[in-house]
Amino acid sequence: MSGYSLLEGMRILEVAQLAPASVGGHLADLGAEVIKIESGPLGDPVRIGGSRAIGDQDGPSFMHLRWNRGKKSVALDLRSPEGAQAFLDLARTCDAVVEGMRSGYLDWLGVGYDQLREVNPKIVFCTVSGMGSDGPYSRLGTGGPVFDAYAGLRDVRTPEEPPTDGIAGSTTAPIAMYALGAYGAMGLLAAVHRAGRTGRGCKLEVAGIDVAASWMPDLVDAELNKDRSIHRPTWLPDGRLPDWPRLEAYRTKDDEAVLFGSHVDKFWRNFCMAVDRPDLLEIDLAGTDPEAPARADRVYRELREIFLQRTRDEWVALFLAHDIAGGPVNSVRDMIADPHFAGRANTYRVEYEGVGELEFVVSPVRVQDEKFAPSLPPELGADTEEVLRKVLTRSVSDHSNAMGPISRG
Repeated sequence: MSGYSLLEGMRILEVAQLAPASVGGHLADLGAEVIKIESGPLGDPVRIGGSRAIGDQDGPSFMHLRWNRGKKSVALDLRSPEGAQAFLDLARTCDAVVEGMRSGYLDWLGVGYDQLREVNPKIVFCTVSGMGSDGPYSRLGTGGPVFDAYAGLRDVRTPEEPPTDGIAGSTTAPIAMYALGAYGAMGLLAAVHRAGRTGRGCKLEVAGIDVAASWMPDLVDAELNKDRSIHRPTWLPDGRLPDWPRLEAYRTKDDEAVLFGSHVDKFWRNFCMAVDRPDLLEIDLAGTDPEAPARADRVYRELREIFLQRTRDEWVALFLAHDIAGGPVNSVRDMIADPHFAGRANTYRVEYEGVGELEFVVSPVRVQDEKFAPSLPPELGADTEEVLRKVLTRSVSDHSNAMGPISRG
């Protein structure tokens, strides 16, 4: 079983834990050989991290099963001279190295970018961290929610009573924690492409806070240029569009919901005709005069009653039949049962020894005529022997002193 074949022949050396391991995870999904250097006795903490796991509380976490699938695990003691040398020997055969610890971790161990490019001038070095390598917060310990809070992306409350609805009293899902893997993989692939053309490697940096800061240009870039920007006159004084009811969520007959996305005139016209309410087309939802908010509120109340007349599935069917923009509002459980999710072959199955057959979500990248079915993540150090023997073409005994446990730093 394997991921796609797009990156077949590319070899990546990874020293990464938790979310930064998703950089190598994306590359492994696309077909790269990702050799993950781990410490003993526990390895990457994401192996048992997260709130959900397989089997019992000591079983593998679902984040580990996603981010480390399809990789090889090699146990090396990078603090020993033998381990450091084995690491550099491996890097000599690789296209890129991913450092997913605090920035500068491999420099501290004496196997950072300067040492890597001595043994491999074409090497691409991608360091992934929370706060980056410079700035006053560079040594600050962080985690996923911190990235989003830093950039104003996270809805954070400070309640008087202990919060019961998420980290920092917020139900906002993390953004940068999950997005940084994709940015890291994108930058790494671009650098490897250039290295193949020029023979020149480079050092890249991806920081969680920078991912969060760049996420919404219509907020951040607008604020950077606030003295030279305007609020479009088509917006109401309260910050909403005058036709906001046409882009809103509505409760349905079965106590579910749909998101109505028909702010484009064509879709709005199709909707009004489909529900036999052409009179709604006569209401001005474009003007920003003092009466505009009242008109929008009136349309909202009308739509609220209209959407209560059909179930969620009936509304989706009507949207499809009459070319109306919108879609279902799903929980995760609803999405898995949604016929569109099933219809796009969004999952694959793999046998897990001692547990049975498990089902996982495929890569969001689809490759025509290729089946996506990567292997499960390796056990800690499972590939040490194979990699040291085949990649380094030396006997394992030559590296026996390199294979001890290392601290996670």
